[in-house]
Amino acid sequence: MEAFYRTHAYLVEHTNAPVRRALMDEIDWNDRLIGIKGTRGVGKTTFLLQYAKEHFGTDRSCLYINLNNFYFQQRGFADFAGEFLKRGGKVLLIDQVFKYGDWSHELRTCYDKYPSLHIVFTGSSVMRLKEENPELNGIVKSYNLRGFSFREYLNLYTRNEFPAYSLEEIIANHEKIAKSILSKVRPLDYFQSYIHHGFYPFFLEKRNYSENLLKTMSMMIEVDILLIKQIELKYLSKIKKLLYMLAVNGPGTPNISMLANEIQTSRATVMNYIKYLADARLINMIYEEGDDFPKKPARIAMHNTNQMYAIYPIKVEEQNVLETFFLNTMWKDHKMSTGKKGTSFLVDGNQSFRICPAKPKGKINPDTIYALHHMELGHGNFIPLWLFGFLY
Repeated sequence: MEAFYRTHAYLVEHTNAPVRRALMDEIDWNDRLIGIKGTRGVGKTTFLLQYAKEHFGTDRSCLYINLNNFYFQQRGFADFAGEFLKRGGKVLLIDQVFKYGDWSHELRTCYDKYPSLHIVFTGSSVMRLKEENPELNGIVKSYNLRGFSFREYLNLYTRNEFPAYSLEEIIANHEKIAKSILSKVRPLDYFQSYIHHGFYPFFLEKRNYSENLLKTMSMMIEVDILLIKQIELKYLSKIKKLLYMLAVNGPGTPNISMLANEIQTSRATVMNYIKYLADARLINMIYEEGDDFPKKPARIAMHNTNQMYAIYPIKVEEQNVLETFFLNTMWKDHKMSTGKKGTSFLVDGNQSFRICPAKPKGKINPDTIYALHHMELGHGNFIPLWLFGFLY
């Protein structure tokens, strides 16, 4: 146990999160069992350690453990939690919970046996905490940690503390909001670097970002999909090839028969693989209003713009990048569907958006909101695209 305390103290003392994530204030930390999901590379470990640093420092009532530790191959973490409780423990932070075989049962055991213990655990975005783990249904509160928003990225580089805004606030007050931001910084000076390498926090590391991202994407497939979904290793190359083909083809309606033929599998299997890639936050599936999986999506796009530049940089088209940025930032709190003729997307079933590099020529639809890239300050139903990066 002492070794874990020492590791915890070292990690907390050396944790320095340059941007305080908004999720920190959205979580009700009084809940006894909290699950924080997120795609690989978005900073879940740092998030846990930052919470420990803010609320406990090196106080031994809080302890961080990583289930990658070989120690837990011999001993269940429920027994470990009991010993921690006897030593005055109150909050146990468990990282990479899915690395332990019977993790859901162990969490349930902890919940039932130790009512005074609070547990916060991290897991992959592929995990379905409640649907696939009925033992946890009704007792776990689940949250999603996303990559950096443009707002967080901008705050980091300009040392500002711009707040987030709801979609309703942006639509109603975008001119006022944009002016308040433009009085301190010119967001478009930072926008291109963000869409190229600003979503994943490891852009702060002194390594080649694209190479690091490609390795991370491979790990999403090899671990988050194959391990959690229990898919045989021999199918790894098929899933990777499918992702590459979807990226190369660009946002659009997938030809399932062609994809099935290319990776030599059935249409049903291709659809399952596409769903796994979406769960792993490697792609986004966009349906027509009212449709959903297992139907074929109307469009498939990469999950975020950084992935586009990493996986196939020679075929990155501006319109695709802008639409992918908009999709990604809207996805957190809004339902996205394909737009009707002359629009890009339908948001929450009632608001049409058209994403454009610049103000379009010709007839303007007063019922459509135009999100424009090359615009600092909007007016009416013309809103700068960068401002939607302030949704979280």
